[in-house]
Amino acid sequence: MRQALLPTLMTLAFALTPAAAADEGYDAATLKARSAALADRYQAELMAQLQAALAAGGPTAAIEVCAEVAPEIAANLSEESGAKVARTSLRVRNPDAFPTTTERAMLIVMAEAPVDDTGKPAERVWAEADATGTMATLHYMRAIPLKPQCAACHGEAVDPALLATIKARYPADAATGFKVGELRGAFTITWPKGMVE
Repeated sequence: MRQALLPTLMTLAFALTPAAAADEGYDAATLKARSAALADRYQAELMAQLQAALAAGGPTAAIEVCAEVAPEIAANLSEESGAKVARTSLRVRNPDAFPTTTERAMLIVMAEAPVDDTGKPAERVWAEADATGTMATLHYMRAIPLKPQCAACHGEAVDPALLATIKARYPADAATGFKVGELRGAFTITWPKGMVE
């Protein structure tokens, strides 16, 4: 598996260097700053809704927020910004959240170090080309390490009744069994070329 990812990761490593970013015609710092601001808003709005749901109805209510409200927040931020705002993971709950091949490679790297040396969630930026080899999209990803309050629905000891509720809504759910601090997933922001210069 790791050997199969090696060419992809080497390409991505090149794309992440400042020199490569300059060669590709975009400003990595600007991409990171604008994308991080969107990820911050997504995280803040989602956490506020989740905390309210947990207080009002416990983890079962939080499942509804993740299922119904999270996509609405992402759609609103996408429409407002012109970027595609989403979440993904190596082990998804929502079948609409599967990572692309490149996102999967990034997530595998992030899983080894979900936070940086300062304790902040790991981040990546990169550019991708279209079928003609022309740069078409700019990408930002920020790790979502599992927080203690999220362990009720995603942790190693999910209540059996809650697990039954999760499985009823998401029959192919693979998003349990995480330890606090492990990579649960990531925020992803994808920009069409020209939206970030």
